Amino acid sequence: MWAMFGSLKWETCYRETLGHCHSLRSAALLIFMRRTTISHFSFLIRTRLSNAIKGAQPDGLTLNHTIQRRIPMSTDDRLQELKEDRRLLPYVPDVTGRRTNADRRQASEQDKIRRDQDYEKYIASAEAGRRFKVKIPVRLTYTAAGKKRVVSGTCMDISSTGMLFIADDEKVVIDLPKEAMLSFEIRPGDMPEGYEMKVKGLSAEVVRAFDKEGHLALGLHFSKSLVQYYQSKRGKYLIAVSAFLLLCISLVILLMRSESVIYFRFNKFLYLYSIITAGFLLTRYFFAIFYKPVPVDIHFTPGVSIIVPCFNEETWIQRTVLSCMNQDYPPDKLQVIVVDDCSTDRSVEKVEELIRKLDEDDPSAHIRDRLTCFVQPQNGGKREALARGLTLAKHELLVFVDSDSFLSPFAVRNVVQPFKDKEMGGVCGRTDVVNTYTNSLTKMQAVRYYIAFRIMKAAEGFFDAATCLSGPLSCYRKDLVEKYCDAWIHQKFLGRKATFGDDRSLTNFILRHNRTTYQDTAICETIVPKSYKVFLKQQMRWKRSWLRESLIAARYMWKKEPLMALSFYFGLIVPIAAPIVVIYNLVYIPLMHRVFPTTFLVGMALMAMLMSMAQLFLRKSSTWVFGIWFCLYYEAVLLWQMPVAWFTFWKDTWGTRMTPADVREAEKKKKKEMEKHRKAEQKAGEKP
Repeated sequence: MWAMFGSLKWETCYRETLGHCHSLRSAALLIFMRRTTISHFSFLIRTRLSNAIKGAQPDGLTLNHTIQRRIPMSTDDRLQELKEDRRLLPYVPDVTGRRTNADRRQASEQDKIRRDQDYEKYIASAEAGRRFKVKIPVRLTYTAAGKKRVVSGTCMDISSTGMLFIADDEKVVIDLPKEAMLSFEIRPGDMPEGYEMKVKGLSAEVVRAFDKEGHLALGLHFSKSLVQYYQSKRGKYLIAVSAFLLLCISLVILLMRSESVIYFRFNKFLYLYSIITAGFLLTRYFFAIFYKPVPVDIHFTPGVSIIVPCFNEETWIQRTVLSCMNQDYPPDKLQVIVVDDCSTDRSVEKVEELIRKLDEDDPSAHIRDRLTCFVQPQNGGKREALARGLTLAKHELLVFVDSDSFLSPFAVRNVVQPFKDKEMGGVCGRTDVVNTYTNSLTKMQAVRYYIAFRIMKAAEGFFDAATCLSGPLSCYRKDLVEKYCDAWIHQKFLGRKATFGDDRSLTNFILRHNRTTYQDTAICETIVPKSYKVFLKQQMRWKRSWLRESLIAARYMWKKEPLMALSFYFGLIVPIAAPIVVIYNLVYIPLMHRVFPTTFLVGMALMAMLMSMAQLFLRKSSTWVFGIWFCLYYEAVLLWQMPVAWFTFWKDTWGTRMTPADVREAEKKKKKEMEKHRKAEQKAGEKP
């Protein structure tokens, strides 16, 4: 049920599903399902609705272009739903020249000039034209025969430049105006972050009118884009306020740290730590200001092989692979390899189904020559899957993409640009959260991801020394991966094989003798955990890999640019010593000296505000307040995972999926429980 309708409420799902069925038999089945449990309903609705649609295709579309075209959503995740293009791969350049990948609603010649001469504007134009399926109440006001008239309706799809308006009343007939005024509200989750706003009195041109199932439908083109409208109303004020607060917070932090210098001799360890912490964070924000991504040279198109390791990802794998194929990049220079690590679900079936659909959609595209699905003979882990993909790769650059991450159509063209520098060994793209508005946990992670990439990783990119080329989207020189592949696969730490932290580990091999950087314009989106249980397991795994790989990187980072090396070692000290400092300030000082830790708490609040204001300034998103929540949650919960990681970083289990190490651990745990149960039975039998 929820896989098809996201987070809609039960009654809404029931009514909409009833409206989509095309037979009385389907309706009767739904009435029965209304009284069944949710779990039964989940199975029945998929089966019956699929059969109903096969029997009657609305709007003259084939099955390939309706249900099979749509990528299923997770049960509880709230994602934006893009309006499908008639083509499965609309962004792929046509080598025959018979069609263009420009938006058909704009002049193709104009778009060609933009694409060749200003690729950034071309991307901005394409992004503005993305249409999202929504259901937003709209109030349309126009003037006819000297009278002001109002029509209520619903926006069915919207982009930054226009919308499709459907009148609510079937009987409404209006004298079509050339212009109308619109009032509506874009709710969080309807469009990407930064678009949530209330729109009042936005003028729009009526570009077309038609009948849609007995209702008047209007195609409307906004006089100014939603971005321009936001800027003209409150955007510039919010930017000014957030910039001012960023400056004030930074100055206050500097003043507080000057106090640490004055009182340094009274408690050298504590005040040294406070100086290092402030220096680390403020310098990261400072260097991020000067970071600039490498501009696109449209004629620089080295060969790229995308490798997608997959294990039990039937929900997302089609969307992932489709995003890898749908790239604005020469098709003869792009190869996609899916390596399945013995999934126990329908992941392989889903990939093969997508290959068939792509092949049928455009037989001349030679899909089977460019898209391969390989199944491992046995489950070996993510590194082995990536290594297998390496043996199948044909091109000089490798792009690694996680199986639950989705590339922007312009990601590959952007991520390869830094490789014009022959010393560049690896590049990391920016990862955004796609299920931001699912719950408060995902909103918190969305802020954390954006700041981690746009600030922290950008500062490292300024020195061409990114310390982690993240798994969702990273690019490497193939010859370097081949050089270090054997050592990477068989990496051991304290005698135990390293199974996770593959991205940090490979980055260490590359960064030791080459450059690595961050490319902010190469964007992908990923699914983040929506439950605290999974999230905490993920964070524990990341902390263990961070500790292991940071200790390894500490051996050579001193050879890098001095400011980058200093920042790295500061960043290594701060998280490791943090639990001790927190206990000292919040427990020892109040109990032993009867002093309330005001300064420490104010410092924590300022750091949280710094993160939130940066999110508001750069992202312009309503999620900025969750930056404060993340910092509080970090201090209360995540911080205390670090001491656990100190003593357990040798563990090789993932915790969030059943890798071979997890299977062994589960079997060991099961044996212990059985042994404990057997002893309890023996003890009970011995009693008289």
